[in-house]
Amino acid sequence: MSESLILASASPQRARLLEQLGLAFTAIPADIDETPRAGETPEALAERLARTKAEALSAAYPGARILGSDTVVAYGNEAFGKPVDLADAIRMLTALGGTTHRVITGVALFSAGVTETCTVVSEVTLDVLDEAAIAAYWATGEPQGAAGAYAIQGHAGQFISHLSGSFSAVMGLPVYETAALLRATGLDPLYQNNVDRRTA
Repeated sequence: MSESLILASASPQRARLLEQLGLAFTAIPADIDETPRAGETPEALAERLARTKAEALSAAYPGARILGSDTVVAYGNEAFGKPVDLADAIRMLTALGGTTHRVITGVALFSAGVTETCTVVSEVTLDVLDEAAIAAYWATGEPQGAAGAYAIQGHAGQFISHLSGSFSAVMGLPVYETAALLRATGLDPLYQNNVDRRTA
């Protein structure tokens, strides 16, 4: 019998990306402290938060595969998470404007007592935006839930001149790497009946 799959996130974008793999899953947000640690790189932060999200639900859902993911926008070695208000969004988007910056997404899969992780780094080039444009973008409601105060799949697409890397990772869940992690535990997304191949 196939084990259940849990997405440790309340993100509708991550849920939509996981749905592309055709797997049945339940989305359950993991309540964790996302505060960066002193000296922690954006890459290390993204991986740690993904792992922590996956493992936070493991005791409550024994036997389940639990998928955690976290996305961080890096301005140099500073990690930009979700903006707390308009002023914070202006700070982030002003800093990122006219630059090519890194977007790091960590993904972790907890299964059978073991957590496997990977980190995907993409590069995004964002136009220079003035405060009026940022305020208008903020009014759409899109930046509030997005790392770095922008969502590549939404209105912000018009400000992005170049992407090098994984579009789905910048959205919040790297589909290729997620499928590979699942396949390594015996859950192959190509099989629509979700057969656990470890029992075959």
